[in-house]
Amino acid sequence: EVQLQASGGGLVQAGGSLRLSCAASGLSFDDFGVAWFRQVPGREREAVSCFSSSDGGPYYTDSVKGRFTFSSDNAKNTVYLQMNSLTPEDTGVYYCAVGGIATLSSPYVYDYWGQGTLVTVSS
Repeated sequence: EVQLQASGGGLVQAGGSLRLSCAASGLSFDDFGVAWFRQVPGREREAVSCFSSSDGGPYYTDSVKGRFTFSSDNAKNTVYLQMNSLTPEDTGVYYCAVGGIATLSSPYVYDYWGQGTLVTVSS
């Protein structure tokens, strides 16, 4: 059984930082495309960053370029999203997802999803 466990969310003031983690069991991140998404109520789920060994990357949506960094620790089978210079617009539930490819274009290529971790950025 594949499980993705996301953690690291919380409440932070604008300008602050958080690091999200996503630990996997039942699969190896190294064999798949991995992405971080975020969702705000009433809006579509938005891809924030993605990476795969075959598709390259990491890739970032324009609004987070220069502020967010995707990384991975294969030994721990964990991926991270370091988020710096946070703004209230970064508020949302962040999900990690795994699929056959890595793309920012669609959530539908991802087969497995973590439970989400809430990030709240206060102004």
